Amino acid sequence: SGMAMATAPRRRASMGRQKIEIRKIESEEARQVCFSKRRAGLFKKASELAVLCGAEVAAVVFSPAGKAFSFGHPSVEAIFDRFVPSAAQHPGAVAAGAGLGASGDRNLAELNRQYGELRTQLEAEKARKERAEEAMAKERAAGNQMAAWLDADLRDMGEEELMAFAAALVEVQAAVS
Repeated sequence: SGMAMATAPRRRASMGRQKIEIRKIESEEARQVCFSKRRAGLFKKASELAVLCGAEVAAVVFSPAGKAFSFGHPSVEAIFDRFVPSAAQHPGAVAAGAGLGASGDRNLAELNRQYGELRTQLEAEKARKERAEEAMAKERAAGNQMAAWLDADLRDMGEEELMAFAAALVEVQAAVS
């Protein structure tokens, strides 16, 4: 027959996986992308190891920015409790210096000190928040319109209320500036 066969456009052959030189990636953006992908790959392999072999696995990775990422089967805590028996007594500072001798003890002591400071700050902030909420509740109960407006839903306000609210905002803005 006289019909010509249409050929599909040829795809360019991919280069496949290339070996890369193992050294720090200079570009911060490329380094972050690589970190995310490799971390995901590491956790996937750890998960496969746990499922296929029935292994108990824990992996903890700190990003260059210091953010922690972890994977554990059955859980990171269960693995650390097995690995470091004292882990139950020091949650949050688990294995901070495990096996590092004096420097590990110093690291653990410093982490515990920081933990104590943060806990104290958190308790102080919670108390401050409770005092502020109590004061606002008293103001609302006393009929203070400003306090009522803090919880107000503008959609439920009438035109007069909205105008008064806007005027009050202007006063507050003037006082702040």
